[in-house]
Amino acid sequence: MKTTLVAIVLLTSSTLLAQSLDQPPATEAPGMLGAKRTPYFVDPSAFDLSLILPLPPAQDSATAKEELAYVHRVEQTRTPEQIAAAQADDREEDLFIFAKVIGPKFTKDDLPLTAALSAHVHNDEAVMSEPLKGIYKRLRPYNYDGSLHPVCKTDKEFSYPSGHSVSGYLLAFTMAQIVPEKRERILERANDYAHNRVVCGVHYPSDTEASRRMAYAIFGSMMANSRFNKDLAAARAETRAHLGLPSVP
Repeated sequence: MKTTLVAIVLLTSSTLLAQSLDQPPATEAPGMLGAKRTPYFVDPSAFDLSLILPLPPAQDSATAKEELAYVHRVEQTRTPEQIAAAQADDREEDLFIFAKVIGPKFTKDDLPLTAALSAHVHNDEAVMSEPLKGIYKRLRPYNYDGSLHPVCKTDKEFSYPSGHSVSGYLLAFTMAQIVPEKRERILERANDYAHNRVVCGVHYPSDTEASRRMAYAIFGSMMANSRFNKDLAAARAETRAHLGLPSVP
């Protein structure tokens, strides 16, 4: 299916592949958590995402101060309902964050091929985003300012870019290929998912904006991968049959 989204991501991917640089260091950078992951749909050596990301604002810059003030305002005004939604999103990083958009029948227990695709997409988010955290080494808001009160899981991992947000956008782009009829609502949900990282008190807005930029590039490379297209086609057929939707070309 030819969509504006696909055109954008493929154009971005082509540009990055033409500018192929060395793979980021394979060893964990300070502030990264967990073991090194194995790429599934992506080839980290094919392009350097740092080429398309601006540097995060310097901690003593006016922009950083404005962002920190914004995180404080969000903390002061967030409602119990917003906190609960942000905490739920903190716990879940898979295609099924779109269940409220797609419908109650969209569950991982009923869709094993779709769940497997989701897990691989999420894995590749970490493959691509974790090395960048070690490059930029931006402290999370609460690790810089102890007066903040985050309401989600905390750690010493660096803040820029937001891995959660990269995952959310990649999953949204994937979901939009499976159920294109709900593309707009899926992308809106991805924006809310990213903003909930700020509601949690664990990221700055520029962290999530960097994640959105990254996701376009990463998804472009996925769309050029035959394994991804095969798994996407299988998940699309499985999900649409389960939901009673007609097949798409």
